[in-house]
Amino acid sequence: MRNFPRSTPLIVGMAVALAACDRPLDLDMRGAFGNAPSTAEAARNATAPRPQPDARGIISYPGYQVAVAERGDTVGSLARRIGANPAEIAAFNGVQTGDPLRKGEVIALPRRVTEPDGGPIKPPSDVDINELADGAIRRADAQSVETTELEPAAQVGAEPVRHKVERGETAFSIARLYDVSIRSLADWNGLGSDFAVREGQHLLIPVALPGESTDPFDPSDTPAVTAPGAGSPTPTPPSASKPLPPEDTVPAAEPVETVAAPDLGKTETRPSTARMAFPINGDIIREYARGKNDGIDISGSPGASVKAADAGTVAAITEDTNGIPIIVVKHSGNLLTVYSNVDGVTVAKGDSVSRGQKLAEIRSEGASALHFEVRDGFDSVDPMTYLNPS
Repeated sequence: MRNFPRSTPLIVGMAVALAACDRPLDLDMRGAFGNAPSTAEAARNATAPRPQPDARGIISYPGYQVAVAERGDTVGSLARRIGANPAEIAAFNGVQTGDPLRKGEVIALPRRVTEPDGGPIKPPSDVDINELADGAIRRADAQSVETTELEPAAQVGAEPVRHKVERGETAFSIARLYDVSIRSLADWNGLGSDFAVREGQHLLIPVALPGESTDPFDPSDTPAVTAPGAGSPTPTPPSASKPLPPEDTVPAAEPVETVAAPDLGKTETRPSTARMAFPINGDIIREYARGKNDGIDISGSPGASVKAADAGTVAAITEDTNGIPIIVVKHSGNLLTVYSNVDGVTVAKGDSVSRGQKLAEIRSEGASALHFEVRDGFDSVDPMTYLNPS
């Protein structure tokens, strides 16, 4: 959100370095020097491009809609083009109605407008293969000499997470939180060259390409590489690999007779080996199904305490399209837990929480259940493999 000071020698040095480089600038600084391991290529290729908006600039998903600004747009002109209330859109995005917008900048819509032709972008699990085949045939027919009006085919793609920027957050910290590259985040949201974001802005988190992984780089998988000028590691001497000959020594005293210790394992209470505890006590009313339900739904009484499944740090507190809080807690091992359909949040972003500490309460309105997810980096996993069933 700030411009760092630059000096003339630094600019000249950067220009020479870029001129000699045949690859795009690694904005994430995930690359390395010399023959050191680099994750820059994986960071650039891990996400898919943003879907194309319709003629009005609308990108529609089942859960929400966004509008993409055109050159010369203001918040007011964009709102009038899509038939929405300018003041309502400005308040929802933390801007003024007369504020200018960059070309390609994404603006979140507080309520749905008319759907684009073909309807919202559907997840792959909700699209019939016959419908896709029919759309391909109709698009092929459009290349013939005869011109007939064709019904638009439904777009297919995963619905991205929508993150609301909080005070103190930057585009770089948000990219790190979701393990995506800063360039993908900027391209998806039309950020400027300084990658500036504002408090209250809604950002689309880029969707990973099928089969790609956005897990952070693990340096333990590669041999150590020393920095220039630091010297080379001392090689292991050959004598270290050959054991020393046995010594013929005389013990100083007679060995003490040992007595077998009692087996205390038969009577001790062994702690659970489960990584996490259930956030609330209740029945599972909806099980995990990848691509359809990325977590589990646990029944609970209105006002019941929602507790942290494991010790960690509150990484984010955001809201869904209905203004209902969503809490994200980051744990060791690159694990995240997500708690939604809650109210009365008792923690703040950056707080360290212990296992079993109260985070919020079950809402008194709507469904009396907690939606709970476990994510390994970017990917959702079955929470039951981490929870203690007792």
